[in-house]
Amino acid sequence: MSHEIAPQVATQSKLVIRNIGVLLSGDLAQPILDADTAVAVGDRIVAVGNEKDVDTSHATLTIDAKGTALAPGLIDSHVHPVCGDWTPRQNQLGWIDSYLHGGVTTMISAGEVHTPGRPRDVVGLKAMAIFAQRAFQAFRPGGVKIYAGAPVLEHGMLESDFAELAAAGVTILGEVGLGSVKDGKTAHQMVEWARKYGIQSTIHTGGPSIPGSSLIDKDMVLETDADVIGHINGGHTALPDDQITALCERSKRALEIVHNGNQRAALLTLRTAAQLKQLDRVILGTDSPAGSGVQPLGILRVISMLSSLGEIPAASAICMATGNTAKIRNLNGGLIAAGREASFVLLDKAQHSGGKDLLDSIQKGDLPGIGMVITDGAISIQRSRNSPPATRVPEVVKNV
Repeated sequence: MSHEIAPQVATQSKLVIRNIGVLLSGDLAQPILDADTAVAVGDRIVAVGNEKDVDTSHATLTIDAKGTALAPGLIDSHVHPVCGDWTPRQNQLGWIDSYLHGGVTTMISAGEVHTPGRPRDVVGLKAMAIFAQRAFQAFRPGGVKIYAGAPVLEHGMLESDFAELAAAGVTILGEVGLGSVKDGKTAHQMVEWARKYGIQSTIHTGGPSIPGSSLIDKDMVLETDADVIGHINGGHTALPDDQITALCERSKRALEIVHNGNQRAALLTLRTAAQLKQLDRVILGTDSPAGSGVQPLGILRVISMLSSLGEIPAASAICMATGNTAKIRNLNGGLIAAGREASFVLLDKAQHSGGKDLLDSIQKGDLPGIGMVITDGAISIQRSRNSPPATRVPEVVKNV
């Protein structure tokens, strides 16, 4: 059955992706759709279904998926950008573009905390947050959409500061605990002010990661009640098992698993969420760039780890890096459905993988090969320079 909405502007570009082998929706409730075609007009999906049931006429760009899988563009829920496509932590240029080659089309800043000379006074932190929000709104390396301008909490911030930030377009806070605010009561008050003005919050969890940070244990996490329990598996050092379990059981907030954390703690979080029947709370990030480097394939690696060692279906693991994050972060992307952002990744099993198909290869622990990434209805890259080579790759058959 097809699902369609009427395109709003007839003169916009029209993208048709046909001959899709597996259509991964990003929705944990129905991870695989019975469909082989997706149509987008401009930057929005207008139809998903079988080719015979959807309007593919007058396409300006047609892509033959060649039987490969189509998934929503991946979302990295936890990055630390600074300025443009450069990270001073690793003194590396082009890291965001490299993540695009890992299938990531959207990034969420957890704070621009690696900025050299980062201001700690209230006026300075607000100015830096607004600057970062504006800069990354206008600058999209390779097409990657970056939600930046994430101020960390410092003493002296008042409710009026959060109102000012929201009015300027800031929608996220940096990790609670990376600034001077270390006690749960004060942090909770500021998180509530932020929430009042539509600003979402993430709390640092576990041991210190940068100079000036400190241990954030379960008691502060629970008292603060931020929207996202940031890197619950440690960034880098994880909390004891009983505290991780308690956070899963006693909080209803999002459980963020990151690449730059403790893998055993990640699996503990996943299994506890599964036992609670709350896998919709699990979202994925890299927590990079960081001391452990830049990981262009970080999200793919977490998907593969959770599927192969956590023993969940690969299609469900992909939902944790797409639809789960989109729903929790209030994003328009992350799901393949009419009206959603037309950002996709086309992928297949890597050449010579022991898996019988893409999903089986991920379940066996292999990384997939990326054949194309599309952002806002336009091709951003074709065959990835970073992923293993895909067995099959899509082909552009019409480009007007």
